[in-house]
Parts: sequence; C-alpha cells; structure tokens
Amino acid sequence: MQTETFDVIVVGAGLSGIGAGYHLQNRCPDKSYAILEAREAIGGTWDLFRYPGIRSDSDMYTLGYNFKPWTEQKAIADGPSIRKYVNETAKEYGIDQHIRFKHKVTRADWSSSEARWTVTAETPEGVKRFKTPFLLMCAGYYRYDQGYLPEFKGTERFKGQLIHPQHWPENLDYAGKRVVVIGSGATAVTLVPSMTDKAAHVTMLQRSPTYMISMPAEDAQANWLRRHLPAKLAYDLTRLRKVLFQQFFFRLARSSPQKTKERLLGLLREQLGPDYDLDTHFTPRYNPWEERLCLVPDNDMFIAIREGKASVVTDHIDEFTEKGIKLKSGKELEADIVITATGLNLQVLGGTEVYVDGEKVDTGKSFAYKGAMLSDVPNLAFVFGYTNASWTLRADLICEYACRLVNYLSEYGLASATPRMRQHLDEKPFVDFSSGYFQRAKNILPKQTAMAPWKQNQSYAHDLMDLRFGALEDGVLEFKRAPEAPAQGQAQPARQAALAK
Repeated sequence: MQTETFDVIVVGAGLSGIGAGYHLQNRCPDKSYAILEAREAIGGTWDLFRYPGIRSDSDMYTLGYNFKPWTEQKAIADGPSIRKYVNETAKEYGIDQHIRFKHKVTRADWSSSEARWTVTAETPEGVKRFKTPFLLMCAGYYRYDQGYLPEFKGTERFKGQLIHPQHWPENLDYAGKRVVVIGSGATAVTLVPSMTDKAAHVTMLQRSPTYMISMPAEDAQANWLRRHLPAKLAYDLTRLRKVLFQQFFFRLARSSPQKTKERLLGLLREQLGPDYDLDTHFTPRYNPWEERLCLVPDNDMFIAIREGKASVVTDHIDEFTEKGIKLKSGKELEADIVITATGLNLQVLGGTEVYVDGEKVDTGKSFAYKGAMLSDVPNLAFVFGYTNASWTLRADLICEYACRLVNYLSEYGLASATPRMRQHLDEKPFVDFSSGYFQRAKNILPKQTAMAPWKQNQSYAHDLMDLRFGALEDGVLEFKRAPEAPAQGQAQPARQAALAK
C-alpha cells in the first residue's frame, strides 16, 4: 500500500479546515499539507444542514475569517450564503487543490521512533494511509451521520412524518400541514418561523425554555463603514466592536445574572405583550449563559407568535399517537409532521481513534492544553471554538498557534512537542455549560483545570495574547530533538534548559 507524506495533515474541510489551509499557506509557505474530508463537499456544517431557514447564530463579522472580510448585507447570514463564503475562500486561495474528498479518517498512530503520525483513511478505493509530523484536527465536535434522538414511546404508531433536522428530506412538502418542532434550541428557533410561510401552523414543543435575544439581521453600522472605508478596515473595525460586545455581555451575564435575566425577559415582554405567559414559555430555570443563548434575527419568532402562525407549548412528551403527540398534561398535539430538533451527538477529534506508541488515547481522561492540544499527545492540535462567542474567533487563533509550533519545530530541528501535566490539579469539565449535548459527552471530552495552561478560557482577549504571542517554551510543552538536529551546544542557551527537560 502506497503511503503519501505531508508536513501537515488537516482533518476536515469545513469552516475550520479551510481556515487552517489559509493559515498554513500564509505562515508556513514551505510546508506541504493535505486536507482529508470525509464527505464530498466543502463546508462541513454549512453543507450538511439543509433545513428551512438554516442560518448562523452568530454574526458573520466574527463567524467569518479574520483574513477574509464578510461583505454581504446581512450580518446574520443564511446557510447557503455561508457555504458560498467558505467555498469562495477555498477557491480564492487555492486551498481546494489540497483537499482529498471522501477520505474518512478513522485512526491516527504516533510513532516516537519515527516522529511521525500514520493517518488511516477510508475511501471509495479502499484504505489509504498518510504520514505526517503534525496533525491538525478540524473535524468539528459532533457526528454528521447521526443526530441525537431521545427514545420516545410509540413513534412507530405515528402516521405522519418524523424528521430529524440533521437528515432533512429533499423537497419536503409541508404546505398546509400541521408541524410540531420538538426542542427549544437554535435549530428549533430557526425552523419555527421559517416554516410558517407554508405550514398551516407550527408549534414549538419544549420541555423547558431557553433564553432568547433578538438582533437585526443587518448591521447598519457595519454596512455604513463598508460604504465609506476600505473593505478590510471596515471589517476589522466591525469585528472588534462585535468581539468586545460579546465578551462584555458574557461577563455581565455571569457577574450579574439576575439583572441580565430581567433585561432579557423585559425585551421579550415588549415583543409578546403583557398578557403572554412569559413565565411558562420563555423563563428558563438557569441563569443567562449557563447555556448558549438563542438568536432571533429581526424578531421573526416573536412576530410569528403574535400573528398566530406559531405557538409554544411547554410540557413533557408521554407518547406518540397515530395523530400526533400525547403530553404528560393529557393534552394531545395533532401533527402531520414532527421534527425532532433534539440536538447533537458529540464526538472528539472527528471520531478518530488516536494511538501514541501503540497505546490508545482516552480523550475523556486527557487534559486540554491551551484548549488546543491534549496532554501526553505529541504534535496534535485540535480546533474547538467558543461556546460564548463565534466558533471561528478561536479557530483562527488555534490554527495560528499550530503554525507557530510547526515552524518552531522545523527551525530548531525538533521532532515533537508534547504537553505534560507535571502536577495533579483538580479537574473540571472541558465546557462549563449545562446543555444536554455537553452533559451527555462528559466521558469523552477532555478535562480542564482552574489554572493555565490547562484552563479552557472563554476569553478572546486572553487567547489572542496566549495563542498568538505567548511563549512556546513554558515549561509545560516538552520538546524532543529530531535525530538529524544539531547538537545541544549549538542551541541558544535559553532553549537548552527547556529542551533538556
């Protein structure tokens, strides 16, 4: 079996993987790389999801790349526009020429003696293997082949259509149909108003409410700047404003949860009126930003409710019936179509099995170094974005950090960089969120601690300084020499001590 070799292997050709390609070309121009993508298209999430109204739940000035301005009118963009943006980026910078489609990475083996990863991928032509000194995982954090579906009693009796948004049927006809959307997260909040254009009525059935906040789909200030300033300058200024606001609002919500809660509910009261049962349907049991807020562009969800095209039911499902769903309260919701917007199944490293010198890595027992590498795993970085801000903000920084590390290893003739936890620290969950999909995946997500560099920061300003400018030699990252590297005496004195550890 022929094995190809590259300086860097990137796994995934979605938003993160295409960004990784740009940063490698820009910062490591002498390094070869390949992007291995399991599907046959660029875009990841934005190519997979095709349900009505699919859109970002972050503004595109921060969800967009730091190197390519978002120039369309809408700040809250629809899925096809985002897919177009990612594909344009790949083509504009020639990144698409580095992609191997239908290459599903299943295993990665690190050999210390070779100082190389052997990456195994399943393809239509059979199993292929690649060798690389450095592996950059950009495969997202959930399974594409299977969404989360709780066990509902009696689904086999339901005579209508039962659909999960992750597997949306092409050309679904819902005109004049009664639609029930189970869930209260971003997918449900997107689907409900989007389907009212044709459906007879759309009901959002939720066990408990989620915090919602409305924003204009278009950012008037951003559009004004773009008309009067060069595109990149206008984009950078808007991006900075958005980042500062996101961080400010998150810190405010965590430090003053009651005031933030009152303000959020007050805004909803303005939209839904004094007689709406806000306590039942829109007042969560948790504090703001203990789970991700749902974005409602241009108040579309609230307008649909006010106009009687949509409604919210807060109850628990007892069982499915032939005509719909029977609730714990005894009420029956009749439906022609039931959509289970019940969440994601998380996975780590794209589901790749990772081995270091023959020993399988248990990610659930690993610790995340700078939120970008795993303890005791050499030359592997993974992209995991923010939970309190746009994914791409952190993806850009992690890819920049990976490039710094690749260049450093090459410049000083080093074979590997491995995060080592040299003292026991109290462990904490990787993500400080109570959302169900994170709770279900606690056993596979790496751990964090309360102390850097093992702390998963939710702060763009901190990560900017740490990942872009922070010292690589921090006494935690262990470097080992390549066999052909110069002798210890030829290295700079400051590096001798670090390399000797």
